[in-house]
Amino acid sequence: MMKASTKGDEEDYWNSSKFRAFTFDDEDDEFSRLKESKKAVNSIRGLVEEEEEEEEVEKVSWSGEPVGSISWSVKETAAAAANQKAEREPAFPRISTDTLGLSRSNSGYSLSSLFKGKSRGGSFQSLSEPGGDLSVRLFAPELRRPKSEYKDIISDWSPEETVRRLQQGKVVSLEKFRSLQEKLLLLDLAVAAHDGNVITAVLLFLKRTLSKEVLFRELEPRQTALRHLLHHLTEAGEQRLQLELLRALGRTEDVALLQYREHLSIADENKRRDFLKSCLGLPFSAEDSSHVQDHYTLLERQIIIEAADRQAERGGKVELFQKFPRRASILHMPLVTTLYYSCFYHYGEAEGTFSSPANIRQTFKISEKQFFATALAARAKQRAWSDVDALFTGRNWLGFTRRRSPLSFHRVVDILHKNSAPTQVLQDYVALVDDAELRIALAQKHRCHDIVINTYRDLKDRRQLLAYREKVERGSAEENKINQLLSNQQIRWKN
Repeated sequence: MMKASTKGDEEDYWNSSKFRAFTFDDEDDEFSRLKESKKAVNSIRGLVEEEEEEEEVEKVSWSGEPVGSISWSVKETAAAAANQKAEREPAFPRISTDTLGLSRSNSGYSLSSLFKGKSRGGSFQSLSEPGGDLSVRLFAPELRRPKSEYKDIISDWSPEETVRRLQQGKVVSLEKFRSLQEKLLLLDLAVAAHDGNVITAVLLFLKRTLSKEVLFRELEPRQTALRHLLHHLTEAGEQRLQLELLRALGRTEDVALLQYREHLSIADENKRRDFLKSCLGLPFSAEDSSHVQDHYTLLERQIIIEAADRQAERGGKVELFQKFPRRASILHMPLVTTLYYSCFYHYGEAEGTFSSPANIRQTFKISEKQFFATALAARAKQRAWSDVDALFTGRNWLGFTRRRSPLSFHRVVDILHKNSAPTQVLQDYVALVDDAELRIALAQKHRCHDIVINTYRDLKDRRQLLAYREKVERGSAEENKINQLLSNQQIRWKN
């Protein structure tokens, strides 16, 4: 009886208790599903529990030991090894994807807790754990900046206030200005503020949000804004848009000049010459057209001269190239440099040759003063003093020869001195300076003592002559000359 009652009590106990005996039945039986469900709920309890507090109940296994304890884990592992199952549920089973459908309102997450990986219950929750939302596991949410940092961008500023804040260097969004009227008002206010940075910022906004036709049309009466945009396009290298803008405004001469500037990017002299030839038909002004024609003619002549001189220099038969080797190519040099080169290496050539200085002077209509100064410097550099003298030789209407110059003689002296002319040469031209004070100053500067002494003699200035005697070397010819003048009784001194 006792055994029967005991057995009955045990059955009542197991049937009525919330604990059930362990079973090794298939995982599909009701108890296995219930156990898996409970473990899943226990593992995500921190995620799905609601805001109101619940009674803390200790979770235990069928053996009465807390789930997750060391002894519980060891027994679970031992049971798995004894049964030698190929696949076994892990100590903390995976959560079925059905549980991912939990509503955000019941998830227990806030933005900060999601980013920090903590649930509201305080337990640490990694973003990569299987219990979280898929979007949470893949992407960390972006934290919003404080309102104090972005309120300037999103505030509904007026055009006047927007321009003022741009002048202050503050970040302001222009995207809210959608209508054409608002955009043009913003541009006019920027121009009125006389701030180039603000004008450029507004123009870039208009360039991005308006069609070319509308932008070009509205910029035509706004010349200040137009100049800013053209300058920006030039600096940014947007030549195509710049050409379109100039064509739309009917500024054909500017279009021609902009196309002409492309020759600067062509390194090969033959290709540049051909390009310049193609520019001759562009609609330049009369003055600009003449300059482009001269540029093309000059480069064409430089190519011819360079080829001939390079061959002569390599041949070694021309003494001038051996005595004065060329330091650089003549290609792409200015007109004055080309004339100087011609006067230096081809001074005596006939006028019919391309390299003749006279031919270059006539072809490019070089003024007499420019030609004289260039030829004087070139011949003085080569120390060809006979050629220098020939430049000054002229005849008056009576047929007498005299020295004449399109330049003032003090300028002639400066050119000769820069090209290392000796004192004997310099004093001949210092003496031709008309102004006495300037002549004395140049003579003292270049140590032309005879010029100084003779000028003081002509001025009958005895005091200056005595003072200058102290500056010359003792016992020199200059001192003796001054003494002879001072002792001459026929000179009537002024002082």
